[in-house]
Amino acid sequence: MKMSKKWMFALLSIMLLVMVAACSQGTSEESTSTSDGSTEESTESEGTTDGETYEINIAYGNQPGEPVDQLANKWKELAAEKSDGRIELKLYPSSQLGSEKDVVEQAQMGNNVIVMAGYDFLMDYVPDAGILTAPYLVDDFDELLYLTETDWFEGLKNDLNDQGIDIVTTRTVYGERHLLTNEKVTTPEELNGLKIRVPNNQMSIQTFEAMGAAATPTPLGDLYTSLQQGLVDGAENPLPVLQGVKAHEVSQHLALTGHQKFIISWIGGTRFIETLPEDIVQILRETGDEAGDYARAILDEETETVMAEFQEQGVEVYEVDVEPFKELVQSVYEAFPSWTPGLYEEIQELLENRP
Repeated sequence: MKMSKKWMFALLSIMLLVMVAACSQGTSEESTSTSDGSTEESTESEGTTDGETYEINIAYGNQPGEPVDQLANKWKELAAEKSDGRIELKLYPSSQLGSEKDVVEQAQMGNNVIVMAGYDFLMDYVPDAGILTAPYLVDDFDELLYLTETDWFEGLKNDLNDQGIDIVTTRTVYGERHLLTNEKVTTPEELNGLKIRVPNNQMSIQTFEAMGAAATPTPLGDLYTSLQQGLVDGAENPLPVLQGVKAHEVSQHLALTGHQKFIISWIGGTRFIETLPEDIVQILRETGDEAGDYARAILDEETETVMAEFQEQGVEVYEVDVEPFKELVQSVYEAFPSWTPGLYEEIQELLENRP
């Protein structure tokens, strides 16, 4: 009997263990079920982990309300929407993060920043990039944008990558640059010796020196004061930019020289871009292009509006025979010995063979 009790006790113990194991398995299955139910949550959580929220600073020198600023705001909206909130662009207009050069250096160091940069600036890293901002290079913006889709441009991008720079988007049309001065200027002779504010890059400096002016690099934010104090006699830029800094309140003679058709890039540091998931980078590129196309339509409208407002506010507008200016700036194409030999001819051939 004692033996029988022992066996019964053993049997009950085994049954109890089986029941506990079964309950555990049930709980585990339930848990799995809940986990599956919450896997979607977990996946969303992983969605926030796989593609956690990426905060990226967007830096540019233009003022709030200008077409470039409207582009940046559209980019922010599109990137957030298409990434389901995973991309958060923080906008810093008016050079709040520093000069173009300062912010590009921050990007190269791996900071989470994308900065607007002209190809005249990028020529400091890859000289051939500067030709995209050379005076009177093309007849229209579509030709410039086409050049950014060629194998030639792909080579530029690779060279910039070697310098720690990644071009995120190329489809930003900055505008056609004209000349706004204190006195009437319609010929190179009238421009001769005048101090003209230009960006601090060799392409702009060489262009205006070739046309006879005293090129004077000055930060865009200081232009209004520089005009007031007589430090410069005029400036050049697309019309919405000139209006944005209120240059027309001081200088009231506008010559439609159209000396440069300007597209710009938005660049990040390769070190930072390489830390981002591929889908995030793809969304950044696609929405950046989309925002660029959106802003181009705004630029066209605003250029017409600004022209009308300038005239209403007493700005004298002059149609200019650009041929004498074109002849003078041909020397610019010989001013950069670091360019690939025959670069200008290569560009013209690309344009002639454009589909």
